[in-house]
Amino acid sequence: MKTYEEMTALSATDKFRFLCSKKNACFNQCCTNVNQILTPYDILRLKKALNLTSGEFLEKYCEQYDGPETGLPIVSLKPNYKSRLQCPFVSEEGCKVYKDRPSSCRLYPLARLASRNRETGKITEHFALIKEEHCKGFEQGKEYTPKEWIKNQEAEEYNKINDMLVEIIGIANTVSSASLNSDIKNKFRMICYDLDTFGNDIFKNNPPDLKPNEDIADIIKTDDAELLKFGLGWLKQLLLNV
Repeated sequence: MKTYEEMTALSATDKFRFLCSKKNACFNQCCTNVNQILTPYDILRLKKALNLTSGEFLEKYCEQYDGPETGLPIVSLKPNYKSRLQCPFVSEEGCKVYKDRPSSCRLYPLARLASRNRETGKITEHFALIKEEHCKGFEQGKEYTPKEWIKNQEAEEYNKINDMLVEIIGIANTVSSASLNSDIKNKFRMICYDLDTFGNDIFKNNPPDLKPNEDIADIIKTDDAELLKFGLGWLKQLLLNV
């Protein structure tokens, strides 16, 4: 994992200057030595951009392991172990999947932490600025507040869906580890990371505990983002009933 030279807390109104450019001497250096955890929406966007099924994307580009606290599955991007742990999507010209790059890449050099209040369920945002020694992007470009940067990088939908996952993990942390059995973990993995299998399970296998109404079914048949949101909502209720 990268070690950051400096991480400075930012308020929602603080401003920072940044521009990533091929002209920067550091271009592509942030795409090496990666330890990149992928969110469900990251995987959705990437697998569609690469014209792969969820299963194909997971097998080719990902590593999977269990989280230390909940035991729920976590997926990370498989780096190129022969080339400085380089991202598999980087080239001399830059990111090959830039339009659909993961949320942490999209927000860089801004770090966003969403925390959930256990009593109210409210999600609170916290921001910090990551400054790596090699990065020259801070020497040029426009000034942005965190919110302006998020909008500029088209990260609103990423954050919205990622916050749904934060809420689910927050709920899972309140449940005893013994209650998070293999069935729940398998459902979590399928909904969050293997969305194609989840969609097939709904419409082909007709599981008795998961029957969307007709209006919702019509939407999620053709919209993967809405299918993911539906699945996360169902997963939340499943954990609340444990």
